[in-house]
Amino acid sequence: MAAVVAVENLNPKVLKCEYAVRGEIVIHAQRLQQQLQTQPGSLPFDEILYCNIGNPQSLGQQPVTFFREVLALSDHPCLLEKEETKSLFSADAISRAKEILAAIPGRATGAYSHSQGIKGLRDAIAAGIASRDGFPANADDIFVTDGASPGVHMMMQLLIRNEKDGILCPIPQYPLYSASIALHGGTLVPYYLDEKTGWGLEISELKKQLDDARSKGIDVRALVVINPGNPTGQVLAEDNQCDIVKFCKNEGLVLLADEVYQENIYVDDKKFNSFKKITRSLGYGEDDLPLVSFQSVSKGYYGECGKRGGYFEITGFSAPVREQIYKIASVNLCSNITGQILASLVMNPPKVGDESYASYKAEKDGILQSMARRAKALEDAFNNLEGISCNKAEGAMYLFPQIHLPQKAIEAAKAAKKAPDAFYALRLLESTGIVLVPGSGFGQVPGTWHVRCTILPQEDKIPAVITRFKAFHEAFMAEFRD
Repeated sequence: MAAVVAVENLNPKVLKCEYAVRGEIVIHAQRLQQQLQTQPGSLPFDEILYCNIGNPQSLGQQPVTFFREVLALSDHPCLLEKEETKSLFSADAISRAKEILAAIPGRATGAYSHSQGIKGLRDAIAAGIASRDGFPANADDIFVTDGASPGVHMMMQLLIRNEKDGILCPIPQYPLYSASIALHGGTLVPYYLDEKTGWGLEISELKKQLDDARSKGIDVRALVVINPGNPTGQVLAEDNQCDIVKFCKNEGLVLLADEVYQENIYVDDKKFNSFKKITRSLGYGEDDLPLVSFQSVSKGYYGECGKRGGYFEITGFSAPVREQIYKIASVNLCSNITGQILASLVMNPPKVGDESYASYKAEKDGILQSMARRAKALEDAFNNLEGISCNKAEGAMYLFPQIHLPQKAIEAAKAAKKAPDAFYALRLLESTGIVLVPGSGFGQVPGTWHVRCTILPQEDKIPAVITRFKAFHEAFMAEFRD
């Protein structure tokens, strides 16, 4: 008798969906980690270094004190009645927690909230957006979500009707997009970033891919732009962003702006500009361009991945469409309240004159400056190795070096039924305990091979990562030299 549930009778969209950041290599790394625990000394390394995912606190990054103080007080309000709290918590954390609790019906952080998120917290987020951009923002345009990912899924659910609906996505891309498009039964329309120009986004390439998709009968609904880039780390220039906005307006596309790395900029000659700011500064208003902007508490200098907080802001959608977005949000009831509070804090951190400002600024600057140094150290190390070229990380949390693999290695990978960069990453893991994600999980120009490496191991571990990687790479190249 056939099994009631077998892979053969599952939803084919689920089978088609892949998410490399937590894929085969990471699963193998977890097995090796268990082996290290049960049989210490049985492997050529003593720890697994997870450089596969932007998960800063798992690698030792400390949370921002002010944010955690406010969370503690909000979650356990009876602390606010105790005298000793004044000596344990900063005065502005106490007053912020009181403000937040006053905005929560019944001061109940364990209750469901409005499906878009608590109104007072959305007001705080809107104020943060307005102060960042210099243009007004409205709490009614904000949907608070469990991280940025559910917002992306909601938009795909909304826009994709069948496989004839396409979404323009950068290649390389963050695999959430390809996974979500596959799950919702749409078509990914790729546009390639130009590695030679530091992962440049060319409008001519967008136009070419758009026209090509349309000629095949695909109705392209939206353009995804990730800025700063993941996995590529580039920061878009303002004039480039203006061109992208005009392109979306002229071609009738929804602009999906993934801006979760907006605080992670490491070069002096670039700054983050939100697409909302660019759109408004071009004089486009509500009726001109549908724009969805995503932000998360998981990245930046805060790195609160496990708290699952984020939001998306929608502008340029009609009232009947917004009702449908609200309906999808309400099916999930609401996002978690801790994440909602954090999203409001991230967009409204301590300001000059607040008691916590000096310590907050020291923590923030310390984390971001350290990330910049780590990015530079890893970039230099990659570029000093035979057969590796690596663009500068202007922002985000990753490097995406190209590995020019010898033909013998490519053939060995084929014999092992693996993509060449996956073969390389697997060998690296088994030799060194370093976990990277193969570029094939993000998409790349055919015939090129990459790996994505986070810059997140703590600074004192970076020299060891570099030493281990260098020794492995030299041995690998020697073994497979043509």
